Order: sequence, then structure tokens, then C-alpha cells
Amino acid sequence: MELSSLSRRAFSALAGTTVLGFALGGSVSGAAPAGPPGPVPTGPPPGPPGADGLRHRVALDRYSLLVDGRRLSLWSGELHPFRLPSPSLWRDVLQKMRAYGHNAVSVRLAWNQHSPAPGAYDFTGVRDLGLFLRTAAESSLYVVVHPGPYIGADVDAGGLPGWLAATGARPRTTDPAYLRHADEWLSRVNAVVAPHQFTRGTGTVLLYRADAPDRAGLTHLHERIRADGIDVPLLHAGTTLAWDEAERTRDAAEARRVHLDGLARGTTLHNVHMAYGGTSWGWLPAPSAPTPTYDPAAAIDEARRPTAELAPLHQLGHLLRHVPDFTRLDEAAQVRAADARVQVRHLANPDTGAHAYVLRNDSAAAVTSTVPMDGTDVEVTVPARDAKLLATGLHLGAGRKLAYATVQPMLSLSVGRVDIAAFVGRAGEMAHLVVDCPQEPWPTRLDEEAAWAFDHGKLHVTVPLKEDRLTRVRVRGADSDRTLLLLLADDAASLRLWPYETPSGRVLVRGPELLREAALDGDTIRLTGDTVDERELEVWAPRGISRVTWNGTAVQASFGRAQSLMTVWPLPGVPEVALPELDGWRRRTENPESAPEYGDSGWTVADRRTSHSTTPVPGGQPVLFADDYGHHYGDVWYRARLTGAAGLESVSLSYATGARGLLMAWLDGEPLGVHRPDGGPDTWTGTAELGVPAGLRATRRERADDGDSAVLSVLVRRTQHGQDDPRAARGLTSAAFEGASPDVRWRIRGAVAPDPVRGPLNHGGLYGERHGWHLPGYDDGDWEKASPADLPREDRRQGVTWYRTTFRLDVPPEVDASVGLVLDDAPDGDHRVQVFLNGWNMGEYAAGRTGAAHTFVLPNGVLRTRAATNTLALAVLADGESAPGPGTVRLELLGSAAGGVPVKPVASPGRRRD
Repeated sequence: MELSSLSRRAFSALAGTTVLGFALGGSVSGAAPAGPPGPVPTGPPPGPPGADGLRHRVALDRYSLLVDGRRLSLWSGELHPFRLPSPSLWRDVLQKMRAYGHNAVSVRLAWNQHSPAPGAYDFTGVRDLGLFLRTAAESSLYVVVHPGPYIGADVDAGGLPGWLAATGARPRTTDPAYLRHADEWLSRVNAVVAPHQFTRGTGTVLLYRADAPDRAGLTHLHERIRADGIDVPLLHAGTTLAWDEAERTRDAAEARRVHLDGLARGTTLHNVHMAYGGTSWGWLPAPSAPTPTYDPAAAIDEARRPTAELAPLHQLGHLLRHVPDFTRLDEAAQVRAADARVQVRHLANPDTGAHAYVLRNDSAAAVTSTVPMDGTDVEVTVPARDAKLLATGLHLGAGRKLAYATVQPMLSLSVGRVDIAAFVGRAGEMAHLVVDCPQEPWPTRLDEEAAWAFDHGKLHVTVPLKEDRLTRVRVRGADSDRTLLLLLADDAASLRLWPYETPSGRVLVRGPELLREAALDGDTIRLTGDTVDERELEVWAPRGISRVTWNGTAVQASFGRAQSLMTVWPLPGVPEVALPELDGWRRRTENPESAPEYGDSGWTVADRRTSHSTTPVPGGQPVLFADDYGHHYGDVWYRARLTGAAGLESVSLSYATGARGLLMAWLDGEPLGVHRPDGGPDTWTGTAELGVPAGLRATRRERADDGDSAVLSVLVRRTQHGQDDPRAARGLTSAAFEGASPDVRWRIRGAVAPDPVRGPLNHGGLYGERHGWHLPGYDDGDWEKASPADLPREDRRQGVTWYRTTFRLDVPPEVDASVGLVLDDAPDGDHRVQVFLNGWNMGEYAAGRTGAAHTFVLPNGVLRTRAATNTLALAVLADGESAPGPGTVRLELLGSAAGGVPVKPVASPGRRRD
């Protein structure tokens, strides 16, 4: 359930009512500051947040958040820490989010990742919430916490733990059994979150999102959270706080339309879903997640690289941060474009007189039209299925004001002796910028593309925007003794503009692919960041700064006509990174559980007659549902001893799984076949009608005098719990037999105890998993040598085959390399591959399935990149029709940069010796 978004008019009607008080209540520090009645005027935003030791006040009116009496336009980006199992890389992504314009990060917390069993909770290692919150504060980002208990997010059971399905509790209700467990989870989370609240000055947690299905549940939740010491404002379904969480967008144009539309509708709390997508590794993904890659269209992709969607988010984030006029906007007089295909929303700031115009073109062709803007008909082109944000009346530093422009403002700030205003548009368009100047100024063209003219008190600047090119125009004189610098950029060039706020003043950096941090030290500005290509570096800094260092190394720089420090030589690009070939493979088949003589005396007897599942138990049959026997994740084995099975002709096995589930069956060690269920939105069900092969029936008749017992072995890839009905059964549901009516005694076996480091979602019940074949340090010296891509066509078998190898990487310490594992499969393959790196389950590849992942991003930290050895293990489930191998397996460099953050290896314990 997502939070609703209300229009500004609806919010205004509700502001100040008891409903708003309920959302914000329970906190003195969260109350609005004392002062005269009326709206807080437009002004400078609060400084970058941090754990500064000071008490802070957080409130909200119908325009924006109010932090210590200053307007804050929240521009949040969502990141799920559990989808990046490398705490060092949290800092990398958080720094990128801040650099790309976000001032907040929204985090969902998956209960199932932290709790392997009732009463057991783990907030260490890759689950260290306190570390994440500290890192966010160090990255100058506010935090919006969403611990659920239900979070959705295409996570197994919506984040609810698997063990909850076996307790009888009714999730997301006021059922006392559910509330007892949910309260315990929230109290454990709140114990970590409370010390990091911004109101206390000990962290940057600014808002708290809660999952409440109804009013009664909300009341209980509110009391629970406040009792745990959470005093920041609460957000919940139906709240009057206008939290706007746009659905995923496909490209930059759609991202512009969606987020500019939110601005036009009066959204006060913006959230980008997702700023970073990450990986649904292990058994984390819900059936609705088609691949381990979560949100491939995220602004920062799974390999931590910027995508095409990022530019409009970067531009809008910095606009909301650096142009305070946009924190208080009212609907203004209706404006119509000459061409009706261009829709216009007109807004105005009552304090500054600035006007905003959101232009939207939903047609399939670019539209050029005139739009009346502050008394002038301005000709504007809006590309097909795109949008623009234009403005009039913006103050561009001391004594100068924007009359109008055909390109979007991105930032306006003062640095040292210069006022800087940046505007952005699409490559190929002609930017027209008009500045009110009662007296004729002295413009200077610093780049050859610019042209200018002065006419009737207005300075007209025109610039053809070129791909990845910044154009600078310097304006002096007229009514101000300060220099105005106009920067005009296309999308690509805008992604290399980096404003940064230091305790000693603002700076602006141009050139590198990323600016992580800037610090002023005497006469030196110390910059850290990333480069990919060779890049010139230009820095606007406060007075007295004359030296520059980049990543700890001094760079030669001198002052230029733009009143900036410009490096004499470009910053170096990233050196080439070489990856090894994957060879030295070892191979071993498994599934001894299919053999009739296999010893299963230690398995759990499946003889229950009642279940906590929402799936009915078939009449006359025992409960076979995996969750009722404590097996909540991964593959599950069943073995049935059939007495009185003479004449058995076929077996009918009904089962339920999530997406990409399957069933394999054997009778007395002979394969009966493989079955895949029919698709469904949340739970996939199927019935495998498996005939007993004629040869096996003949063999059984020959042995009839020795008894008529048989052993049926069944492997079910039960996969994920659904989000809509997490208590629906997984695994076998019933069995029927043709040709005989045997007495049946079932046993079941799934995963052994959860991995104490990697968590409960890391492995399942395959024989190799139970015996540590996926772990580093396992001795595979007696396995046969075999290449996964070089298997004889006759080598076909139904069952599980493992492949293991090791490889060594030696990436230079100054290089951040993102590496992927690529499976180049045969087009007719139809098998499943579970990928383990250093014992961590990176996810499943389902060959021959639409949308199946071919490339697995291997996060640094789990992947050892600094002169270290890695262990790769692949578990292949084959149907007997295709080769039991994953095809060609290779490493691929997904991206690299000179820079990055220090990475600590993620704990990856090996197999324990017996």
C-alpha cells in the first residue's frame, strides 16, 4: 500500500486539522517554531544535514517541510540497503545520490532479512542499520525510514518473515497474534532508529513511514512508535502529507513528465522510486520480480552507473535545492499555449514574484508553440512525449532578474565575487535567455557558441546547445557591481556540474564524472571524486582559494576569465582493467535423495493434518506445505514410501510455487519428469501428471515377489511467497496415484539452519547447499574437471549438477570497477542456474524464460577485487532434455572509474570442517 498524494488545494483545506496533528503529533521538537501567524516566507533553505548535536524542529505547511523555520523542499531518492549486500558501497551510492541532487534517502527495511526465527533479530554485517544511518548522515542526506512491517517492494512476502506464515497470525490486520510479532519487529528497529533522529541532533532521520491497513491499526501503530521514542513526523496511507512516489519511468522524457507534473500538482515531498535499484539476491524477490535486477530503469543502475534517466532528476534536484522560489508556489492564472497539444500549468511564488510554467507534450511529435509568460509570448519547442519547466522573475544574484527563458533553470548561487545561474535543455535546441537590465551591461562571450544582444532594457542571450558542451557568458556592469555568469548546458553537460556546500561557503565544480566531497583548507580546495575519461576541471570557490587538489594530489590550476580556477592539464581517466577468463572448472552431480536406498531417517515426518496456510488441506491427505515444517526459502525435497504400489501406472503431484518454480520427480531412482506450473500474479499452481515408464513398470512386476513398496522422490523449487497472500502454500499440496492405492508415508527436508552471516534467504535445501558445496574452502579436489560450455550432447540427466571454480582479481586500488558474471546460454536451453559468489547467493538464472537475467552484478566487497581469490559455484537444475550446464560463463567489466570509495571485504565464511 503506497502513500496517497493530495493536491495542494486539498492539502490546504486539511492543514491544521486533527488529522494533520495526528500525523505530526507526539513531539515537542517536531512542532512548528513559535512566531507570527501566517506562512513562513521564502528564503534560503536549511544547510546540509548532519549529526550536529543540536536539537531541531520539523514541521510542515501546505507548501513544504519546515526545518528550524526554513523551507525545505524534500527531494528524496529510494534505496534499499538489503539490495546492496556490501556496506562499503552504501557510501558510494549515497554520495552519488547527494551529488546528483538528492537531499534525502528513503529506505525500506525488510523484516525477513533481519529475522530468521521468532524472537531472533540480527542488525549486524550487511544488515547493520545503524551503520547505514551513520553513513547517510556523513553523506549529508536526510533519511525517510520505512520499516513496514509490510513494505511491498517486490520482496518475498512483502518483507514479512517466512516463519510468520507458520504462526497462524493474520498479516496486516489487528489480529493480536500479528500485532505481537509486528510490535516486536518495530521495537527492535526503533531502538536503532531513535538515536539517529534529526530532531535530537544525533542523526538525520527526518520522517518515518508506517504500514497501517486501517484506522484501528494506525492508532495502535502510532502509539507503538511514539512509545519507542520516535518523535519525527509519521507518514502513513491516507495521511495529509503529500508524499509523491512516482512509479518507475522508462526514460529521461518520461521522468521529466512525471516529476514536473508532481511539482505542478503541489507535491511537497518528492520521492524518486528508485534512485538505485540494486539486486534481489538470494531468495529475496517476490513472484512479481521477474529477475534479480530490481528496477533496471533506475537513475543509478545495479552496477552503480548513471543511466539516461538521471539527467532530469539531477537538474530538478539541484533546482529545488538552490532556487528557493520553488519551495512555495501557488496556482496562478490559467495560461494557454497557442498550440493546444502543449498543456501548461502556471504557478507563482507570492513572496518573490517568480513564476513557473510546466509545459507538457503528450503527442508523438515535437511541438513548437508560443506561450504567454509574464506578458511576453515566448516561442518554445517541447519534444515529443516530454515536458519542460520554464520560469520568469527569478533573481539571478544581486540586482538582476530573469525575464524569461526557453530552457529550464537548474541552479542559482553566489560563489566568491560571482553570481552563477545555470540553465539546461536538450542537445540540438536553441536556448534563448532574457535578463532584465535597465542599463546596458557588458557581456563577454567565453565560449564561441554564445551570441547576445541588448534591446529595450533586456539582454538577450542565444546559445545552440551542443552534445556534452557547456557554454559560459559573463555579464558585468549595469545595476550591479557583481559579475553574473550564465552557464547553458545540455543534459550530458549538466551531469558534470557539481554544486557543493561547505561550512565556509558554496563551491561549484565542473568537469569530472562525479564530485564526492569538497573541503576548504586555507588557500586550498580539496576535491574527491571520479573520472572515467580525461576531463578538464573548473572550480568556482570562495575568495582566497588559489590551489586545488584532486583525490589527494595537487593539480596545477590558474584563474580564468570566468573567475574560476581552471586546471592546466586534464584530470586523468580510468586505466584499463583486465579481467581473467574463468577456467579450471570442477563438476559434480548430486540429488542422491532420488535413490531408493538414500537414508532419510533424519528428515521430518510430514504427517500434520492442519495448517496455518490460507490454502485448504486436501481431504484425506497430510499437510505437505513447506512452511508448516519450517522450510521457508529455497528448494525442498520430499520422499514418500509407498506400500502396496504394485501396478502403479502414474503419479499426479499438485504443487504451488512462486514465479519460475518447478517440480522434478523420481520413482525408485528413475526419472518421472519435470513440470513447471502455470503462471499467476502471486502464486503459481500446477499438477504434474507423470506416467511410470514402461521399463520401470516391467522391472517392478519382476520384483513383485520381493514386495510391492516403492520410493517416490520429489524436488520442488518452491520459490517466493506472494505479497498479496504470503500464507498461501508453497511446495507439494497433494498426491494421487493411478493403478494402485498405496499406503503413503511422507518425509520432508529443506534448508539446514540459516547462514549466521549471510542470513536466512541465502540458501535452500539442495544436497550441495546442505553440505557446503557453495562455500569457499570446500574441497572439490575429487570432482571431475569439466567446462560448463563443453558438454557432450548425450550428457543429459534430470537433476542437479554443480560447477565450481576460483578466479583472482587485481584491480588497482585507485580504480572502482563494477564486474558482472555473464551466462551466454544456448537458445534451446531450459534449466535453472543458482549463482553463488564466495558463498553469497547472487540469484537465479532461468534459461529460456522471457526476461531471465543473463548478467549478474557482483558487488565489490562480496567480490574480492584487490589481489584476492574468489570462489564461484553454480547449481544447475536440468530437466534431462537439455545439457546440465549453464553454457559459457564469463566475467564482464560493466563500468569503471578512477576514484570510488574504500571497500571492506564482506564477511564470507567458508565451509566448517566436520
